[in-house]
Order: sequence, then structure tokens, then C-alpha cells
Amino acid sequence: MSARMDEWVGCAYLFLQVISEKVFLPTLYRSPEQKPCVYKALKLAFADSTGGFNGLDILKVHSSDPHLIIQLKFHKKENCRKFLQSYQQGEFQEALQRHLKVFLALPSLDPLKMELRAGAEKLDSIIQEEERCLETISQEKPNHLRDEEVAELEASLMNLTFQESDSKSQLSSDSSFHTLNSSPPSSSPPEISKPQVEEDTFFFQKQQFANRKITPDDHQKFAKMVSKKWKQVGRSLYLQTKCRALRDPFIDNLAVEYEREGLYEQAYQLLRRFIDSEGKKATIQRLVAALEDNGLISLAEELLGLHQSDL
Repeated sequence: MSARMDEWVGCAYLFLQVISEKVFLPTLYRSPEQKPCVYKALKLAFADSTGGFNGLDILKVHSSDPHLIIQLKFHKKENCRKFLQSYQQGEFQEALQRHLKVFLALPSLDPLKMELRAGAEKLDSIIQEEERCLETISQEKPNHLRDEEVAELEASLMNLTFQESDSKSQLSSDSSFHTLNSSPPSSSPPEISKPQVEEDTFFFQKQQFANRKITPDDHQKFAKMVSKKWKQVGRSLYLQTKCRALRDPFIDNLAVEYEREGLYEQAYQLLRRFIDSEGKKATIQRLVAALEDNGLISLAEELLGLHQSDL
């Protein structure tokens, strides 16, 4: 009987939204600096609701404006029951609100809007029917392992305590060392960086172009025109940059998640992953090179304004 209890597994999706113009959860999660803070707040709030960190797994966190969508996997029926009770009584919402405020260093935070779903069923409408909710969640089984991005966040969170401990120890020893070996600052002049002789440029079809960040206009044009080759372009970008957000599992997940929305949204989300992950390194030169690799010369010309100049 106990073996059967251990085999109880269920899956649900939590939709989160902050009703505020100042705080937008999807944008915060897409920020490399803020993502770990949001994730840590989620983990602690879930731990508060189930009584420990082993109560449930976060399989994936998905930014889909205006929502942050968290895919959850429950290992045991009792853990799921505890979460449902905490969710129904508003304790989970209160805990998440508190943790987000602390880790994002916010002076205040508007109320969170939440929705819990399992498959096509909106659980908020039946949340008081605990057994029915449990049965609905148990019918939904996760169809993939933990997302690579989430696995990395999980690993960094586990190491955080040790790193902080090491940092404090190192800081203490460094402080003692400088106290014992204090000396006047070096009088040597600071190094002056040499100005770049040439602007950062690249060549395309024997013409020289200034390298620059990918703009929102580039983003829209790419999504409209790349069509079915968006996956190939993503893989070319990965080969160039080794961008973790464009590994094959991520690209395959995008294809499944945005299948209903179609090619435009799939391509749009792909390039957004690249831009969010690479930051300043997400340049037009890299995108044009990936387009060239896949024979999309016309789209590259469009992004560089060659079609306009020909008019």
C-alpha cells in the first residue's frame, strides 16, 4: 500500500500576475539579474505551503505576457493536499507576496492575481472540493523532465548557502590581512584604454555595416519572415554563441508550447530567448550570419535596410 502512495504523481500549472504598472513579473523573470530572485521567492513560498523543499518540483517557468506560468509536479498526494489547502486559504499567496517583496527589494507590492489549472480544468472554481482537485491533478502527468534552465537555477540555489558562507569567511580573512599589511595605494598612473581605431563593423555582400543590438523592429521582421526555418536559425545561433537558451531541448519546448499560436510566435519567442540570454552580445551581425547559414538572404537584406535603399 505504501508503494502505491509513493507512486502518486500529478501535474498542475500556476498562472501568476501582478496587477501593477511598476512590477511586471515576466519582464523580471527574463532579466538575468532578477531571475534568481524570482525563482528563490517561488521556491520558498512553495516550501512554506507544503512544509518542505521536497513537497513539489518546479518543472518549468514560462514567461507569457502578462503571466508567469509555473509547471508543477507533485510527488505525493499529501504534499499536493497541503498545497491546495494553503492556496485556498490564501497562505501561499501571502507567502509568495512576502518573499517577492524581500528578494526583489521592493518597498511595496500590489496584490498577486493567481489561477491554478490542471489540463483544461480551472481548479479555482472547484478549489473547495479537495478530493476532486486531487483527482484532476493526478490525471495530469508531466510529459518532460525538469527544464534545463530551471535545473541550473535549482543547482545555484542549493549552492547559495555554501557560497555565502565562503564569501563571509574570505571577507573576514581578507580584512585581517589588509589590516596587518596596510600600505599606501600605488602611485602608478591608471592604465588608459586605447580608443578603438575602427567602429565595430561587419561585411555582408561586400558592403560594410555597423554592428548593433537587435532592435524591436528587427525582432518583428524576423518573426514575420523567417517562417518554418526558425528552428534552423536558432541552432545556427547556438553554434555561433553556445547560448544556453538555444540548446535543442529549449528549441523543441518552444515548438510545443507555441504550436497553437503558430510560426510567428515560435520565431518571436526564439529570438527573445536569444536576446534575453545574450544581452549586449545579441547583435545584428550574429543574426545575419545565422540567416546566411540557412539561405535566408532576403530576410538579412530586409533587416539591414538594403531593400529600402534600393527603392
